[in-house]
Amino acid sequence: MQKSHLKIAEAARSAGVSPSTLRSWESQGLIEPIRTPSGQRLYDEELVERLQAIAWMRSEKGLNPAAIKEGLKDEGDMRPAPQDVRAGNNTPIGMKVRSLRRQARQTLETVSRATGTSVSQLSTFERTSQGISITVLHDVAKHFGTTVADLSGQHGQEDSVSLVRSGEWTTWPTTSSGVTIHDLVSGRRQMECHRFELAPGASSEGSYRHEGEEFLFVLTGTLQIVLDGDQFFELRTGDSFYFESGRPHSWRNLSDSQTVLIWINTPATF
Repeated sequence: MQKSHLKIAEAARSAGVSPSTLRSWESQGLIEPIRTPSGQRLYDEELVERLQAIAWMRSEKGLNPAAIKEGLKDEGDMRPAPQDVRAGNNTPIGMKVRSLRRQARQTLETVSRATGTSVSQLSTFERTSQGISITVLHDVAKHFGTTVADLSGQHGQEDSVSLVRSGEWTTWPTTSSGVTIHDLVSGRRQMECHRFELAPGASSEGSYRHEGEEFLFVLTGTLQIVLDGDQFFELRTGDSFYFESGRPHSWRNLSDSQTVLIWINTPATF
């Protein structure tokens, strides 16, 4: 069995439906899974993307099987058109990644190998914009020559000044549990200024690196920073920390309550 082939339960989970729904779609002529000599159903990457298209047409467009079958003849007309990830639009972040992948003519398996992330995890993220860590998202963005900040869609038009009132920050799409990121500056800048809110135990789920320099200040709570995999720093309320972004770094909220911090990157490479 090829690595990219999924069984019916895994394929159904990637499409956000039940296995019985897939069997129903098969009886309606919408899909034709691969069959092993023993009769087991298998779904390759192309078929999984077809499942996700069907699920999207059914839930978002409200189409019946006949209309979906017609729509599948020209799927490009049925689904949202690719949009520039730098445009600051409201396109879900997972759909932006899918757009970038398709523009690059890459398969999920290609991105999986390049980023060390499973095909099913990437597929779920493209469909739901959920389920991957900051570390993985950073690796995916880097793979496509962009940044997490660009993918977040929060970059507005640049002006000479930026005033953001307390509590009026724009919020990045939430891709991993317990991590909330607010933009403290509007527009594209040399410095990326963020407010992180980390639930107890929330972490980067791995290390990442990029160009630039970073500065952070802990407003409340406790944060552990790990540099180069073997240097551990525990920061508490009122502590500040600076390091070069090119060093592999990871982080975790060590406290049993929320940790809030200001985090600044320069240049804009996060």
